[in-house]
Amino acid sequence: MTTPDVPYRFELELTVPGTAEQVWHAIASAEGISAWLMPTGLEPRQGGAIAFDMGPDMTSRGRVNAFEPTRRFAYEEDWAALVGRSAAEVTPLVTEFLVEAESGGTCAVRVVTSAFGTGADWENEFWEEMSNGWAPMLDNLRLYLTHFPGQRATNLCAGATSTGTPEALIDAVRDALGIAGAGEVVDANGIVGRVERSLPRHFLLCLDEPAPGFLSFYAFTSEGSAGVHVQGYLFSDAAPSVVEREQPRLQAWLDGVAADAATADASSA
Repeated sequence: MTTPDVPYRFELELTVPGTAEQVWHAIASAEGISAWLMPTGLEPRQGGAIAFDMGPDMTSRGRVNAFEPTRRFAYEEDWAALVGRSAAEVTPLVTEFLVEAESGGTCAVRVVTSAFGTGADWENEFWEEMSNGWAPMLDNLRLYLTHFPGQRATNLCAGATSTGTPEALIDAVRDALGIAGAGEVVDANGIVGRVERSLPRHFLLCLDEPAPGFLSFYAFTSEGSAGVHVQGYLFSDAAPSVVEREQPRLQAWLDGVAADAATADASSA
């Protein structure tokens, strides 16, 4: 048996608007987490269950390790099971949120994620993908607390895969929306808003239409192919009907963009 003695860890910190109570609701309640990360189920107590809905047929289940209102929230997950390696010799993945109130109506939020593994290639790939993805998601937290604090989100999601690199696939999505960088206005495919941020594998749109909220686009490597995932957070009374109408259309559009990207990749090979 291999001993899991290779440490994996990353730490991120950001300043967000709001009181400690508002920030606590955002990071330590099912409604709050679902409004900036992903649809989540949570028993709000130490030892309680937590479950993240990561898309079709994929749920990450875990347990709450710490629940200290307005100060500290931590949970653990079986990260090996997420990539089909449930028998791997790794320790649980532990994520901890620490909140500290600051002057001026803001809070510092520190997030520490850690585990031990064996140094296998799949472990390193997992941590590279996750560390790249956490910073943009925490920026979603800042946007939620800036524009929609305490509001319930209706979630929307779509995903597609293609050949080529994740960077090429996300660029194809940008091109289909007619955008390049942060600050640009978007008015395409029923989406009206602006680009809040733009990174090599990620961009975020703040929405006016089809409903107030934001859309997060993220590209990644998946079993040798490139994948793109869209996670939406809509905030209005009409949001459930908007999602029912728009999610199939967004999925069909994304499938088309991915297919075109694959054709372009084959032509350039």
